[in-house]
Amino acid sequence: MPEKVIKDIRSINTRTQICAIIGNPVAHSLSPAIHNAAFAELDLDFVYVAFRVEDVASALAGMRAMENFRGMSVTIPHKVEVIKHVDVVEDVDRHIGSVNTVINDSGRLSGLGTDGPGALKALTDAGVEINGKTVLMLGAGGAARAIAFSLAKSADPRKIKILDIDAAMLAQLAADLAGGTDTVIASDTMTEKTLARAMASADIIIHCTPVGMHPKEGISIVPPALFRPGQVVFDIVYTPLETKLLADAKSKGLQVISGVDMFVNQAVLQFERFTGSEAPVEVMRKVVLEHLKA
Repeated sequence: MPEKVIKDIRSINTRTQICAIIGNPVAHSLSPAIHNAAFAELDLDFVYVAFRVEDVASALAGMRAMENFRGMSVTIPHKVEVIKHVDVVEDVDRHIGSVNTVINDSGRLSGLGTDGPGALKALTDAGVEINGKTVLMLGAGGAARAIAFSLAKSADPRKIKILDIDAAMLAQLAADLAGGTDTVIASDTMTEKTLARAMASADIIIHCTPVGMHPKEGISIVPPALFRPGQVVFDIVYTPLETKLLADAKSKGLQVISGVDMFVNQAVLQFERFTGSEAPVEVMRKVVLEHLKA
């Protein structure tokens, strides 16, 4: 074992490319384990670390100044702030108003988001037809923004309905979607009545709130009686692996999609932008599942 540790340390040299995740808190992140396993699988001269960061501007300035600092993942609470400190942002992410990935090309920083495309890929990989369907988004926060814009821009749903308890945030997202896409957008403050009405016409339900997330398992904002045959239920929460929402939907015979799929997909997209190599997807998925089951 000591020999292996020494070998690993010596393998990091002046040409090693550095990637990192910044956030606050960040100690819980699975990103270092996922990306380092993928680097090792492909024998790439990269290393991935985690930094607790409060001063985003300084962190991005440091990245820009470091020749070997190739890529950065950005998590809560910095996804909005970081967009102010990059040189280039893709159009859809400019509409969303946040990014979760930064790429350093010789001091030129590009920002992009992988949460929305990761969620869209989870749906399409599961064989879900989005074109012409009514999508119900539960929650209007950052993840909901990214997913809603990705669906509206790339999947041609008939309608996106958004519910949230935060009226101001809800109104802003609905206005941004209506102004930035051609999709029919509807929104309403979430109550028992509005949820029941929205569920009655929804084909695809995407849950984007923290309800049901570890350590507050066993809670769902959707009463099982509201499910209808043929619906698809996607919960972006991935801890626990099976939320109460997914368990209830599965008990009704509905197709369910786990948040693990979105989490792995967004990490895969980041990895490929960092390295230019095709990601070892199953290696990355295995690492996530091993950590979540531990």
